[in-house]
Parts: sequence; structure tokens; C-alpha cells
Amino acid sequence: MSEDNNVRSVESLDLERYLGLWYEIGRLPLRYEDDAATNVTAEYSLNDDGTVTVDNRCHDEDGKPTQALGHAVPDEEHPGRLQVTFLPEGLRWIPFTKADYWVLRIDPEYRHALVGTPDHKYLWLLSREPHMDAARKTDYLATAQEQGYALDSWIEAGQSGRRVEV
Repeated sequence: MSEDNNVRSVESLDLERYLGLWYEIGRLPLRYEDDAATNVTAEYSLNDDGTVTVDNRCHDEDGKPTQALGHAVPDEEHPGRLQVTFLPEGLRWIPFTKADYWVLRIDPEYRHALVGTPDHKYLWLLSREPHMDAARKTDYLATAQEQGYALDSWIEAGQSGRRVEV
């Protein structure tokens, strides 16, 4: 899709402040994650070369802890955008295996974030805390709808507040 499809990333993102642990509050369905997954977190850490390690963890539908390690490259021209892959390091050279990861909205304190892909297929609502109040959640999801995301298949993530150990 072209960039004129209503999806807009934030104009500035302080990557240092974005790093750290985020709890998934909700998401659109993902083909590589159980719809019933719980305690979903994403932790971002900066590498020496300026890239970012993405450590996604959850309990799958059977309660089994799972982990996916990814690698993200910030877009130097668009600070709110990254290219992410979860392929093993030796396969990351393969073309067209990186996904767009755009920060669509983030509050000034870097406590809540809305992240999506420009093709409207994937969307995540993230928080530094395991729960988000209903008014704020509604407000962030309204931003997603304004940018063209259909939320009829929205999944609320169950959170206990515990970090998944693998």
C-alpha cells in the first residue's frame, strides 16, 4: 500500500525512551500468535550497532511459555518507524522478510503506545503497566480507527502482570 492510506507514524520517537518492557493490552489477530495467548510482553533493547533486539514472550493457549526473538532496524528518515524480522540471524539477508513496525501514537511520558503496520493488517496497543483504563484504551483505539484499522476482530490480551519466564 502507498503511504497515503491514512496510516501515519509519529513524527518523532525517542528510541531510548521507547526501549524497555511493554505489556500488550490488545491486538489484531496474528498468524504466528495464538488468539488465546496471555501475558504477552515485548521488551526492546538497544544493540551496540544501533539496531534493536525485540524479545516477545507470552503464554500460549495451553499455558506454555513461548518466546520469539526479533531484530529491528530504525528508519533514519522516519523516527517512528522500524523494520522488524523474527528470522534467525543467518536468514535475515533474505529479501522481503522484514515487516514494517510503525509507532502510530505515544503519550509524552512513553507509558502507552499504539503500533501498527501500514497495510492495516497488524495493530498492537501497548502499555508500561499490565492494564490500561477503559477511557484511555477507547481513545487510543479511536486513533486506530481514524487511521483506517478495522477493529471487529480485536483481541483483548489477558494480563496477570507477571513476566513470562522461558
